[in-house]
Order: sequence, then structure tokens, then C-alpha cells
Amino acid sequence: MFKDRTIPELAATKVSSAQGTSPKPTPLEEEVVALFDQMQDRLLRYLLSTGVSVQDGEEIVQEVFLALFQHLQRGKSRRNLRAWVFQVAHNLSVKRYLANRRDRQNLVEPGEAPAEHTFIDRAPNPEDQLASNQSQARLQSVFRALPQQDRRCLSLRAEGLTYREIGKVLDMSLGAVALSLGRSLARFARVEER
Repeated sequence: MFKDRTIPELAATKVSSAQGTSPKPTPLEEEVVALFDQMQDRLLRYLLSTGVSVQDGEEIVQEVFLALFQHLQRGKSRRNLRAWVFQVAHNLSVKRYLANRRDRQNLVEPGEAPAEHTFIDRAPNPEDQLASNQSQARLQSVFRALPQQDRRCLSLRAEGLTYREIGKVLDMSLGAVALSLGRSLARFARVEER
């Protein structure tokens, strides 16, 4: 049964069934595996941009596609599955973030700051690396300074979602999405001009 297996196990089933060693996957399983193959990297990038760890992001991606299989198996709507997948991932990442925050509050001593993420750029020479790091740091600081809603809109747009899909995922009007993205891009443009 699909819900007892992970997406990679289903993909392995797909390969082994082509070799004749196990039963052929159902068309629904094949459809979900194909969507997983197509969208997993983009979905994981979006989750990582929201501050989710790689391990949590990978788990959320698995949960999203298991939920998608169950959604389709129940005969629910197939309309705009790409936005549906991002919306479920967004909701699960918010739940995971809140759970992790509660856990961190229980583990971190008063006055002790949690460790920050470190980004390493592997440029070929020190001068290029320094310039690249300074530019990246400026852009990251601008990104971190954006309101959370603007960061999410920008991340979803970077993953190729349309304004309408972003609005559906984040429960915003089309105008609010356009305003948010315009505001964010204007801030990045001002930094680049300097």
C-alpha cells in the first residue's frame, strides 16, 4: 500500500516492476511519483528558504506527497496540484517551525542565543570569494529584513508560482501579492544601485 512506503521506495518499485520483480504500480502511484520527481527539488528549496532545516524539509516533502496521494485517492480535486502541493508544504513548515521553536525554548538556557546558519561560498579565489560573500550578505540581510509575508511571496515566486498560485498558498489577494513582490523587488533594486 502506498501510504506505508516513502516516495523513493515507490520510485524503486517503479524501476523493479519494469524489471519484472514486483507488482506494477497503480496509475495513481505513477502519477504521484512523477509529480514528486518533477517538484521535490523546488519544494525543498522553498522550504529551506523559510528557515526549515534540510532534514525537516525532506520529511515535509515526503509528508506532502503522501498527503497528495491520499487526497487524490479520495477523489478530491485535481485542480492546480502545484499550488496545492506548495500550500500543504507551507502549512506543514509553519507547524514544524512552531514545534521546533517550542522545543528550542525548552532547551536553550536563559540569555543563551541559538546558533545562526552559516553560508559558505566556494569561489575559486579569495578576492572573488570576498566580493561574492559581501554581495550575498547584503542580499541576505535585505531578504531577512523583509516582513515574513514578503519573504514567503518572494520565495514562492522564485520557485515559479504565479501570483494567483501564491495568493492561494498564502491566502492573500492578487493585489496583495503584487504589492508584496513589488515592495520586495524595489528593496533589492535599491541595494544593487548602491
